[in-house]
Amino acid sequence: MDAHSRGRADEIDPADQWVLNPQTGNYELRLDRSAEQPPTPTRTRRPAPSTPSPAPTEAPVPGQRRRRAPEPADAGRIPPQGRRKRKQGASRKKKVLLWTGGTMAFVLVGGAAGAYALYKKLDGNLDVVEVVGQNTSKGFAKGKAFNILIIGTDKRTGEGNAGYGDKNSPGHADTTILFHVSKDRTNATALSIPRDMKTDIPECQTLQPDKTIKTIPAEKDVRFNVSLGQSGRDAGCVMRTVKELTGVEVDHFMMADFNAVKEMTTAVGGVKVCVEKAVNDPKSHLKLPAGESVIKGEQALAFVRTRHSFGNESDLDRIKVQQQFLSSMIRQMKSDDTLTDPGKLLDLANAATSALTVDSGIGSLTKLQDLAGELSSIDTKNIAFTTLPVIDNPAEKVRATVVPDPVKAPQLFAMLRSDTSLTEVKKQQQEAKNAQTQAQAALLKGARSTAAEVRVDVFNGSGIQGAAQATINWLQNDQGVNRSTNRSNAPEKAAKTTLTYAPNQADQARKLADLMGLPASALKPGTQDAGVREPMTLVLGADFKGAGVPVTGPAKAPKDLEKVAADTQVCAK
Repeated sequence: MDAHSRGRADEIDPADQWVLNPQTGNYELRLDRSAEQPPTPTRTRRPAPSTPSPAPTEAPVPGQRRRRAPEPADAGRIPPQGRRKRKQGASRKKKVLLWTGGTMAFVLVGGAAGAYALYKKLDGNLDVVEVVGQNTSKGFAKGKAFNILIIGTDKRTGEGNAGYGDKNSPGHADTTILFHVSKDRTNATALSIPRDMKTDIPECQTLQPDKTIKTIPAEKDVRFNVSLGQSGRDAGCVMRTVKELTGVEVDHFMMADFNAVKEMTTAVGGVKVCVEKAVNDPKSHLKLPAGESVIKGEQALAFVRTRHSFGNESDLDRIKVQQQFLSSMIRQMKSDDTLTDPGKLLDLANAATSALTVDSGIGSLTKLQDLAGELSSIDTKNIAFTTLPVIDNPAEKVRATVVPDPVKAPQLFAMLRSDTSLTEVKKQQQEAKNAQTQAQAALLKGARSTAAEVRVDVFNGSGIQGAAQATINWLQNDQGVNRSTNRSNAPEKAAKTTLTYAPNQADQARKLADLMGLPASALKPGTQDAGVREPMTLVLGADFKGAGVPVTGPAKAPKDLEKVAADTQVCAK
């Protein structure tokens, strides 16, 4: 039986395999295979691709990894429902398929559960890693944002992948995306983390096959990509590294290898990409004409792996191409071509579950369906891809690695922590402004000086080394406040950031408060006017989160931050 005929045996409409659960109001798979239903025809399973035996020297990605055991047939049973009419209106069919398909492209858009006959197979496809110390019972709480780490490993597992070289490597965190989903489920931010960025990797623990726990010591100033595979680190170590780097709590991870790209693009019939000029890269074996092409399988893998076809041939330019590819894949998977084709949905479900390794918190098909439901309402225009802002590593004479931008990176991290969307910043800023009390509004109401007219001395009472100088750099380089001076440490640590000013400096104070996101409570007006050249006094307190990061209210996007929405077709340059 071919893929397109699954679920259609005996002319049964695919939508007839679903029933309305009156307790939840959702359509769910008919789990009661009673005598009133036609017998399920025998399905021919597609032979699994043969995988070469790994070389004896190959070290697996560590962690307690297991195949899901099939769940009991009665799992999730709901009371039997009366037979519904076989023929459904187009809108009902689409609603069911949308519910089934969800959203999870390249593990950002979720594949369908398909027919119940495949449920246990799909559930058993998943590889699951138990992350030491992870809370696996919290689920997806309503009204709470969550974060999923998408990890692409360069481990050469899977049919035909040993030919890419380095076949005995335990792999690295080659492609890493922190996927933040807003608490109201209206938008998401996909933050790419460069693999060649220098950072600190914290101590982490991994669960070994014999159930013992191995502690792997911390490393300082190393490439981000060694947070996986190297020294026995598992995906939980990548999660801890990202949390320490960004301050963002990572709830779950999904990890995929080369086969994920090949099999999932094939399952959806290919992904449309665009290149400004023809490509012929002998290293990745990518060959494309100028303009649009539809790619899948090995060609899709070559597209996301190439480093020599676009931009300045750096990993940062490769990230841009990967983001364009993922955006296109999201559009393809949310298109009617996929959502209304049961064959594609089932192929996609099989490919996605076979390619994924996940943490035990989402380590079942049911939990992945819950995740898909959380993501399904997000419009592609509100999924923003961006890259962690970096600068060249100042410690290197020959440029080989990068480090986080000391000003822009903390600003972007603050946006994620405060659940500020890259696509709705102005709206959220206005909401925060509307929430001010009348007293606060009155204090901040009035004329503003220009940035060039602001004079301020900055003292560091935050306890964070270099905070005053970082603030000066941001004020002068990004905001045009050139009459600002670093006065080093404050006499003592301060709990709150304060700005002290004279009555005739109120216009300057309001301008600086706007720039820094200072609340009205931080403004401390004096009683005597200041001299013409006398500066205001800014003391950074323990509430200081980083240069350019608002002390209160929604975070501001870094200046000149490059981002692309998932609904936008971009041609790789």
